[in-house]
Amino acid sequence: MNSILERNLFFVKEHVGMFKAANNYDIHNPETQEMIMTCREEKLGWFTKILRFTDYKRMTPFHVEIKTNAGEKVLSVKRGVSIFLSSVEVFDENEKLVGKFKQKFFSIGGKFDVLDTDDQVLCALKGKWTSWDFKFLKGDVEFAQVSKKWAGFGKELFTSADNYMLSIDEKVPGDNPIRLLILAAVMCIDMVLKE
Repeated sequence: MNSILERNLFFVKEHVGMFKAANNYDIHNPETQEMIMTCREEKLGWFTKILRFTDYKRMTPFHVEIKTNAGEKVLSVKRGVSIFLSSVEVFDENEKLVGKFKQKFFSIGGKFDVLDTDDQVLCALKGKWTSWDFKFLKGDVEFAQVSKKWAGFGKELFTSADNYMLSIDEKVPGDNPIRLLILAAVMCIDMVLKE
């Protein structure tokens, strides 16, 4: 696991675009505003690009990779075609499966179960229907939270760009693989629940 995941705060900024098909994000250190990672969807087929501009956008497959500025792969997130509920796989830098997300049926505000490779629930990502706030919880224990950072009226009105602040609790060990899953889940909030 890349040591960059030992930090606790990440600012995720979606690329602005009125007519964009690919999901692309920059991940910054919120304290210095320095870009520390990129998230790109480079393997996007032409048929999927066309569907991204239709009502079927939420059903399209995706494959995004998060890399450091030096080009080192940190993780990748993949989903096939989704008809009703999303099932997303997360892979480490060596393309080894580290976990999955399964969308919950009839969840108000959005909910995913975060699973290990044996389909055991590690925690749940729960959102509020009244806001863009999400928490990673197991029982009463909170591992992390994600909140939407408003970019301004003009940008929000005319584009689909979203910005998120991810805060991982300092009690989560820096080398715990759940950090990979938490960062990957932030991309899923936007691509699965909020598009």
